[in-house]
Amino acid sequence: MHPAFSVIFFSTLSGAGYGLLAIVAALALHGASPGRLLLVLLPLALALVSIGLLSSLAHLGKPQRAWRAVSQWRTSWLSREGVVALLTYLPALGLGAALLPAALDGTGTAPAALGLAGVVAALLAITGAMLTVTCTAMIYASLPPIPAWRHRLVVPGYLLFALLTGAALAAAGAAWAGAFPAVGLRILAALVALAAAAAIVLKLRYWRAIDATPLAQSRGDALGLSTRTASVFERPHTEANYLTREMGYVLARRHGARLRQVALWLFGVLPLALALAALVVPAAAPFALVFAATCALPGVAVERWLFFAQARHLVTLYY
Repeated sequence: MHPAFSVIFFSTLSGAGYGLLAIVAALALHGASPGRLLLVLLPLALALVSIGLLSSLAHLGKPQRAWRAVSQWRTSWLSREGVVALLTYLPALGLGAALLPAALDGTGTAPAALGLAGVVAALLAITGAMLTVTCTAMIYASLPPIPAWRHRLVVPGYLLFALLTGAALAAAGAAWAGAFPAVGLRILAALVALAAAAAIVLKLRYWRAIDATPLAQSRGDALGLSTRTASVFERPHTEANYLTREMGYVLARRHGARLRQVALWLFGVLPLALALAALVVPAAAPFALVFAATCALPGVAVERWLFFAQARHLVTLYY
């Protein structure tokens, strides 16, 4: 498939935003962080989500009609994504309102300080963030004509990368602000390390799986008629067209291998090493965790580009 930069930009930033939103809500429930810091991270999460959602409009033929997408939530994962994304703003804003008093007087944000409404808002924010990322992944995982996307690791991968980038941003903000309890900062650094290690394992397994699962071998296989020979009465085209450009995008194997290595180092190896360095040498945490977040985001963008570029549509068997 031809990678659309608007979709890559959207999925990377919105995933990071929803991951950060879930982390902020979890920290607010735990009561381990000053309210002022959480009240800075929360707008950052919503800003990333909003920028990502707005960038996705660039992929639409008629962006002014984007509002119609939410009307098909019964059958479309894209529509469900839009509905859940919009609804998630409500508990996120409610969580911000619950954190505001503690932020103004400088006290901590224990669950008791949040109140019942704040706890409910935090739980709903976590749920909404996870559901939105799941819906985004299901847009691709629900497409049988693209075997590379119809894989059991696609949805966990999207959720894991959202957690990785969100945790990296939260840890970087907490370390740089210097107002986060040492125990909480170590927990965030450990979360970044675990998420990076899990991302390396998951992505290597996914790449190995799609490399070992080629497209169907014939037009009959593509049509679901593997026992019959499907013939074409007339050639479908005489020159390149939209389908051959978009669905038949080909990435050279050597370039794909190099980009996989770049992605692994950026979203996996470097954040893992830097998070471990922050755990071993606490004084280096501000630099190490900020650098980890700086590596993780472009690493996920490269991974997302490969996710599209290395996926082939069965329609290419016809053309």
